[in-house]
Amino acid sequence: MTAAHQLSASALTLGYGDRTIVDGLDVTIAPGAITSIVGANGCGKSTLLRALARLLTPAAGSVILDGESIQSRPTKEVARVLGLLPQSPVAPEGIVVADLVGRGRHPHQKTLARWTQHDYDVVADALEATGIAELAERSVDELSGGQRQRVWIAMALAQETDILLLDEPTTFLDVAHQVDVLDLLTDLCRERGTTIVMVLHDLNLAARYSDVLIAMKDGQIVANGTSAEVLTSATVERVFGIANHITTDPVSGKPMVTPMGRHHVR
Repeated sequence: MTAAHQLSASALTLGYGDRTIVDGLDVTIAPGAITSIVGANGCGKSTLLRALARLLTPAAGSVILDGESIQSRPTKEVARVLGLLPQSPVAPEGIVVADLVGRGRHPHQKTLARWTQHDYDVVADALEATGIAELAERSVDELSGGQRQRVWIAMALAQETDILLLDEPTTFLDVAHQVDVLDLLTDLCRERGTTIVMVLHDLNLAARYSDVLIAMKDGQIVANGTSAEVLTSATVERVFGIANHITTDPVSGKPMVTPMGRHHVR
């Protein structure tokens, strides 16, 4: 399956009140690939993702979905194409897994319409794809952090979107659950053709799992390309302000960044 939908931004300026965070940014998201946005805190990563998800109205420029401004398209229409997993989403108290995942079907339903067999099949498929079918009747409140993250991804899958945006999907997870979630996202991309765009803090996980890296600093894109093109020692120092050493990840063969504190600079 090849992702059919195209997402890009042109001359994008974003901010909050009088404060400009992103200024005149252009970017095209690679369809059917995994793109990770990296950079220091406050550089504009999450702000850019919110604009791509139509949660933040640009001060100037535009986000383009399939050749049209995303702001001009109906909300439900956009939600059938693009799903978002924000930072630290909150589930309604007491809700069970299957019901939360089922909320992903809302963009496809008319007011007061009954569920069709297709709706049930999609939810069952999302539960199975994320490995949580056996948790369907469990309360979300009872789940571990890694399990909850799978539930939220399942809900996004139930939207049947070609594009999935995730803001720090591995935050607060231990390393085993981080790898588990990123393996799942890789499966979605490779097997379903889902376009994945995520903000990640861990450079080495971003390099290992991404087809494309976008490195940001002060609201601008400093580098955009493969991990080998982006994760050079000079670029990492420019973006994060820290001396570093680049080696090869023995697992993936991609660049691996070792930061050096002031006591370890050669």
